[in-house]
Amino acid sequence: MRTEDVLAAIATGLWRWDNASGIVSLDAEAARLLGLPAEPVRLSEAAVRSRFHPVDWNEIDGVVNLAVAEGTLAEARLRIMDEHGRVIRTVRSRSKPLIEGNDYQLVGTLQEVAEQLPGTAARTPITGDWRRSREAFLLDAGRALAEARSTAEVLRVAASLSMPGFSPDGLAVFGVAGDRLTIIGHHGHSEGDEGPFSSMSLDTDYPAAEVVRTGRAIYLPTPEEYLRRFPATWPLAQRFGRRSWAFVPLVVAGRTMGAWMAAFKHPVVFTPDERSVLTTVARMLAQALARAGVAESERELSLGLQRTMMPVLGPGIPGIQVAARYVPTGGGLQVGGDWYDMIRLPGGSSRAGGHGPGRIALVIGDVQGHDVRAAGLMGQLRIALRAYASEGHRPDAVLSRASRFLYGITDGDEDGGGPRFATCLYLEVDLETGTVDIARAGHPDPAVRMNDGTVLLRPTAGGLPLGIDPDTDYPTTRLTLDPGETLMICTDGLLETGGHDLDSGWERVRQLLESHDGDDLERLADALVEAVHGPGSHHTTGPLADRREDDIAVLLLSRRPAGAVQEAPRRTLMTIAQAEPERIAEAREQVRQLLHDWSDEDQLDAAVLMVSEMATNVLVHTDGDALLVAEVACGEKTRRLRVEVSDGSDELPHKRHPGEMASSGRGLVLMEMLADAWGVDPRGEGKAIWFELNEPEPGEGCCR
Repeated sequence: MRTEDVLAAIATGLWRWDNASGIVSLDAEAARLLGLPAEPVRLSEAAVRSRFHPVDWNEIDGVVNLAVAEGTLAEARLRIMDEHGRVIRTVRSRSKPLIEGNDYQLVGTLQEVAEQLPGTAARTPITGDWRRSREAFLLDAGRALAEARSTAEVLRVAASLSMPGFSPDGLAVFGVAGDRLTIIGHHGHSEGDEGPFSSMSLDTDYPAAEVVRTGRAIYLPTPEEYLRRFPATWPLAQRFGRRSWAFVPLVVAGRTMGAWMAAFKHPVVFTPDERSVLTTVARMLAQALARAGVAESERELSLGLQRTMMPVLGPGIPGIQVAARYVPTGGGLQVGGDWYDMIRLPGGSSRAGGHGPGRIALVIGDVQGHDVRAAGLMGQLRIALRAYASEGHRPDAVLSRASRFLYGITDGDEDGGGPRFATCLYLEVDLETGTVDIARAGHPDPAVRMNDGTVLLRPTAGGLPLGIDPDTDYPTTRLTLDPGETLMICTDGLLETGGHDLDSGWERVRQLLESHDGDDLERLADALVEAVHGPGSHHTTGPLADRREDDIAVLLLSRRPAGAVQEAPRRTLMTIAQAEPERIAEAREQVRQLLHDWSDEDQLDAAVLMVSEMATNVLVHTDGDALLVAEVACGEKTRRLRVEVSDGSDELPHKRHPGEMASSGRGLVLMEMLADAWGVDPRGEGKAIWFELNEPEPGEGCCR
């Protein structure tokens, strides 16, 4: 008896689909089931497609593709339509792909099935509820895996996935190391259970090993099937008490990078829909693991670059304490153009004839950009600055040479994005005297925290950023760091992050510096960074990384004498050049910061007004620069402010009596009215005009 006759007797039709030619061959029973005359026929794919419900055709297309990819059985439930679009019956299709090179043929059967009652077709292609549940699950799983930033996060997400209707209770992700199978992670097992599987040869008769070798999924619906196909390794799986297993390849860019195991304590038949879900999750899992691997490699490269480019401050230098932090911006390799450095300079203290504690240079800078090229230029510039400093050049000469160097290596570099500039602050510190000589190239000014907690931004003369003009000059500013005082230099990322500009950002940093006790510089450095980016645990890739707006570099130095710190008066000193009248505004701000806790606001305003008058008179009536020295010291009962402005002119000011409409001549009149004491002192070369104010009552910062 022929096969066709046997199948016809049980109302089962036979069909063959040739993918290469697009021709579908139907026997008489298969033709009848499709609503055609009951005779053998050969039809085009389009003609056959017109007989199926369009939703079911889309489903069978996916099921067939999955079966071809895995070499497994394709099974689906399909609704047959007549010429008027009405459903005339439901059939079950079972087919097996016969692969021939890049093409295949499907040979299968069609059999009519009874219409299912509502709610009973939970896992068939023509039932929308389970399909919608599956699609919602896949969307949620895809979103969660896409957001995972590390291998550990990917594995946590995979362990938390709740698949619709058949959630596994045991998961394992296998990787490949050479010719060995490894365990990347697992869930639903006890610690140590992964031992026998952690370094297994790929030649082993184990499902995951075969999946990696062949790139095809393996579904084991029963323990008997597991034992039949993999008898050698069945004892390893038997002890876990599972009933069904799915081993699905993890494929990225056509390469099998591992396998994913989903194990179930309840029987699972692995219908086409269930296999489709497992395969889709495996593909998303493979992509997520690949992304995480790349991100972790980049992070390791980033840390390596940082360790190479950022200096190790090394063993402690007697008399000082130093702390530094570098936090890269978010995205990419987590490297950028910010840097800091500390350099031991040749020779000793100038005051000790070359035999004192010595001199060091502090450097901080920011190369334009946050990419690998910025990091590379930063490394070259840092080496150049070290070389120039080690040759013994003064700060202005170091920056001039560095500017020519950067201009030379970036000018005409069109392939690298054209010329780039860098801001920089270079400080030469005499460790015995506390003298600090500063040269600045377009960088934020340094700040000093005094012994009583007062914090002053120290305005310094400066030039253009490095690399813009090879012939730029960089004037030098000198200040003195007293014992117990702390110097802070930073890049603009510390100030401008979080919607702040330089002024409001500095105010935030100043308040933090003043609220800190200043004893532990490491804690102070952490506090400065946390004020911008949150806890230190966030200084890696993760949710907060992309919120970083700029790199941060900060360097702190404090003079730590052997004995107790002697209380010193607050003092600020600055030069106002003839060519920089705008620095008068900086002088006013310096006095305001110096008197931040002065008890009498009217006296503070008076002091600012008199400073402005004194400095302006020097610039207007002489040809030289003005040197401002302001000091707050303890008097007999309260504090006393003394401000002195000196210049190189021998001509003494005279008290005048300007008319009502006069625009000048009121400087000495104001001082006589507002100051508790004032005077003009001739000097060997030039003169100094000064005034004093006595605080009327003790303020918050009073030494008493």
